[in-house]
Amino acid sequence: MHSVSNRVNWKLVLKVDLHDDKIKKKAMKTASGLSGIKSISVDVKDMKLILLGDIDPVSAVSKLRKWCHTEIVSVGPAKEEKDQAEVPVPLKLYEAYPLCYHMTPPLLYS
Repeated sequence: MHSVSNRVNWKLVLKVDLHDDKIKKKAMKTASGLSGIKSISVDVKDMKLILLGDIDPVSAVSKLRKWCHTEIVSVGPAKEEKDQAEVPVPLKLYEAYPLCYHMTPPLLYS
């Protein structure tokens, strides 16, 4: 009987030499083809590629190095942003009947 290991979502920040749009496209295509990727973001200004998901950092870097110079900046567990996402929003409640309900008295026939 084997134990089931919990999968950890990793945040992998890579410094990538993205000097050309062609290289950027190839790096994005290669990164998106990795197994376990949930999110990819590119910061062109700082030349960083951020990968989120259940990924192997060594295999990700080795595949990206085929296209451009790649260095690992940081590797760590991805932070769950459930605290900010699950802030309850107050809902406007509607009443079924108005507070002032006017009823005309019945007509009396004498």
